[in-house]
Amino acid sequence: MKLQTRYTDISELLAIKDMPSAVAEPQLLLFNDKLADNFAIKHDSEFLAKLLSGSTIDNDVAPVALGYSGHQFGHFSPRLGDGRAHLLGAIADKDGTLWDLQLKGAGATVFSRGGDGRCAIGPAVREYIMSEALHALGIATTRCLAVVTTGETVYRQPPRPGAVVTRLAKSHIRVGSFQYLATQGDIEGLEKLVDYAISCHYPGISSTGEQRYIEFLTAVLDKQIELVISWMRIGFIHGVMNTDNTLISGETIDYGPCAMMNQFDLDTVFSSIDHQGRYAFGNQPNIANWNIARLAESLIPLFADQESAVEQLSPVVNGFAAKFNDAFNTMWQQKLGLAGQHEGDHALVSELLGLMKQHQLDYTNTFNALTESLLADFAIPTSLKEWHKKWNVRISSKSYETMRAVNPAVIPRNHTIEMILAEYEASGESSLKDAFLEAFNDPYVYDERHFEWLQAPKDYDKNYQTFCGT
Repeated sequence: MKLQTRYTDISELLAIKDMPSAVAEPQLLLFNDKLADNFAIKHDSEFLAKLLSGSTIDNDVAPVALGYSGHQFGHFSPRLGDGRAHLLGAIADKDGTLWDLQLKGAGATVFSRGGDGRCAIGPAVREYIMSEALHALGIATTRCLAVVTTGETVYRQPPRPGAVVTRLAKSHIRVGSFQYLATQGDIEGLEKLVDYAISCHYPGISSTGEQRYIEFLTAVLDKQIELVISWMRIGFIHGVMNTDNTLISGETIDYGPCAMMNQFDLDTVFSSIDHQGRYAFGNQPNIANWNIARLAESLIPLFADQESAVEQLSPVVNGFAAKFNDAFNTMWQQKLGLAGQHEGDHALVSELLGLMKQHQLDYTNTFNALTESLLADFAIPTSLKEWHKKWNVRISSKSYETMRAVNPAVIPRNHTIEMILAEYEASGESSLKDAFLEAFNDPYVYDERHFEWLQAPKDYDKNYQTFCGT
């Protein structure tokens, strides 16, 4: 595993050398063999346990903690940074693409603000299985290479076994990274960060000067729309869409308070600290737009004139709604197998969503039932019978293929995730994990063998809460 240095030549504020803290008894708990093969990483449990817990350090590349700002629930924190994460360096996959190799839970850093920098086993396993499930569902996401137990107790409420997550990401450049350098007045570093982000994620941008920054903002906006649409297509609720959790690459990061929507309701929110529903399921597009506006603000210092910068960047930010609405309408057309755009389609979709909310229908199972009903006598909810007649008039011979490609048969149900985490916290292993992940080998194919993963317990979500896991 050959590590390369990353980010240190952009700004001395961005990547600060910081050593992980060795742990008592590192043991490899989970290892992603398929992902490891893409990086030619051998499954050597003893070596990997030490390296991926921070107990052994590569002598050639110094670990760093990354600095960034963040609007957390709308409140700006100018200096957040990696409070419990160490970037060991970057590794290349078989195609030569560099990925960050980061340890989460490897001890305190210069950004910890008094915290212990550790992670409990539950949040560590949650990130592993949720990111793997979303990857299988075709959602852009960071990946998990491993979870290592530490042999130490993490003092939370209640105390829990400790663990370290190894995260792979094409970069950890966030909206908050730009906010941080802009706030610190590091204009040279800000310019270098834009160039580096473009080289990593948007190499097609070849313009120079101020036009380069406008095209960069546009590209990031488009990626955020693509990501949020994919979340909403499968019923995913991120739960903490702060600017420090918004990657420029358009990949999902941070699986703390995330959850899946079972019964359809745009106001669905599960995060224990989201009392106002800021990051509710249906509000995710608005927050993505808001985050893009914060990125635009951070780019203003790169322009020769502030007033001119606002005039040039504002149309990009203000164009979010129209672009998103187009993508959103396309998503519903695909989920319902509607070819082209016909008068009355909007009303047809609105009526369906209204009935689903009124009758508390399961989001995933409703669209799965509609999809499978095109091939067989599949039970449709009684409350949709009249609507179903109208829908049948609009479908075509190609509707099944269109719908099956976008409507998952299985999702990472909240109750299943919690059962797996409870098993790991109680005994350090799970009888459910392997079968759960196996169901995601082909999550868009309906298979009755996976029936146990298709259903959600009635009324389970009424009292369900998720937590940040810090």
